[in-house]
Amino acid sequence: MTAPSLPAVSTQVTFPAGDVEGRSTVVACVPLPDGRHGVVVERTPFHPLDHTWPDQPADTGTLAGQAVLDCVTGGLSPEGELSLGADIPVRRGDADWSWLVVHVVAEPVAVGEDVELRVDADRRAALCASHTGCHLLALALNSALAPRWRKDPGRSDSLGSPDFDSLAMDTSRMDTAASYDVYRIGKSLKKKGFTADGLADELAAVTDAVNARLAAWVAADSSVRVEAPSPELTARREWHASLPEGHASIFCGGTHLHHLGELAALTAELRLSEDGTELTVTTTPKRA
Repeated sequence: MTAPSLPAVSTQVTFPAGDVEGRSTVVACVPLPDGRHGVVVERTPFHPLDHTWPDQPADTGTLAGQAVLDCVTGGLSPEGELSLGADIPVRRGDADWSWLVVHVVAEPVAVGEDVELRVDADRRAALCASHTGCHLLALALNSALAPRWRKDPGRSDSLGSPDFDSLAMDTSRMDTAASYDVYRIGKSLKKKGFTADGLADELAAVTDAVNARLAAWVAADSSVRVEAPSPELTARREWHASLPEGHASIFCGGTHLHHLGELAALTAELRLSEDGTELTVTTTPKRA
């Protein structure tokens, strides 16, 4: 859709620091095809669904007292064409495009109005728990599967284990209850050096090792933070955790806990497909 009124300036975001409220000026209000309206402000605490890697759901809440029904990523092309979500034809962060947080509401909001933005804080906290749990699972799984690499695959995680999580990842999704990761154990992974023989027989032991490590990390109440080089939506942010084994980091655009003591428990369930080519992990946080 053509949106000549939209400014060619990317939205600034405050959710990386954990903000759930703020005030800002409305810079555009765009009618959407379904009759709703997309509101863009200068600065927002809302986390939108990422169109390139849609792992974390969008925040909900209110804007100027109206319910924010959805929150999506918008891309404004150099020609002034606005695309939303999956319709964006370029990858996140393309330097020629402007990147916008588009808050979907029922009624239009006046451009220039100073509005209050409030994120549903409890829902955000649940999503943070699931997202932090997802990263911890990746590190614990990498460690548990490290003995299965017969050679260096050329990629390690920040704690030094071969990075099974990134090399085998197919999909990663989360909701307010858990995170769900699907890994492909195919020919390409085996060519990199991963040995899948006997994994089905050892899956219970691998699960125990993963859960023991997750429990130790939760008990250590390790600190967690997200570093952002700039406030723009598409800045390349990085998750950091100070774990007993060392400093861990993963590039991530989502929201997270501030310390692992916000969890009472974190457990993973591993399932291997009958043909051994797909490993599915459900990681469930229990908030303190």
